[in-house]
Amino acid sequence: MAVKGLQMHSEKGKLVLIPCPLSDNDVSSVLPSNLSFHINSCTTFIVENLRSARRFLIKAGLESNIDDLHFYVLNKHTQSEALNPMLENAFKGENIGLISEAGCPAVADPGGEIVALAHKKRIPVHPLVGPSSILLALMASGMNGQQFAFNGYLPKDRKERIKKIQWLEHLSKKTNQTQIFIETPFRNNHLINDLSQCCQPNTFITIASNLTSKNEKIVRTKAKDLKSINIDIHKIPTIFLMHTY
Repeated sequence: MAVKGLQMHSEKGKLVLIPCPLSDNDVSSVLPSNLSFHINSCTTFIVENLRSARRFLIKAGLESNIDDLHFYVLNKHTQSEALNPMLENAFKGENIGLISEAGCPAVADPGGEIVALAHKKRIPVHPLVGPSSILLALMASGMNGQQFAFNGYLPKDRKERIKKIQWLEHLSKKTNQTQIFIETPFRNNHLINDLSQCCQPNTFITIASNLTSKNEKIVRTKAKDLKSINIDIHKIPTIFLMHTY
């Protein structure tokens, strides 16, 4: 049953953007205390991964019978024509929760498309506070937090990846802007090698891995010293940051 307190200003339900932990740690240690209130206001959930989302909801204090809820899967394979039905219950006054696989929904995440559609349909969007690996890495980097850009994944082809790295380095120096990017985890170590070889020696690199977990590791160094730190982040969720002067 929808909680009326969230719907005072609209006959429609809301799209509630529900964050989840970045790692397998206690929900209460990284998420706000009122999270369960918002979760229990929703009757429908749009999720990136059904199994992990159901497990998270139970850990986060779901009071309803989970089998009585409606679930839609939204991931990189979802076709755009499948999005409209996901929001239908909002027109019945019911709240809909959007949950990413990790962290904040719609940030470096396929959920952005459903948020845009909600705005188009004039469905209120309500974001909740939660951990973002991108912002946590920026906070811990000591780099420019006034001007920064998240560039997503770098190209798979090595020649194109190196060209992109050099362009980001040029852009960082020209604009005094921190450049943030990610790599598919099994290519992380290859990316470290590329950064050490193609960046200017004094370009700063920050590597932030396993954020919020007990194995969290954050290293800031110059490109010329990358090889000497001997860091192994193969298959480990990692954010990379670059800043050059």
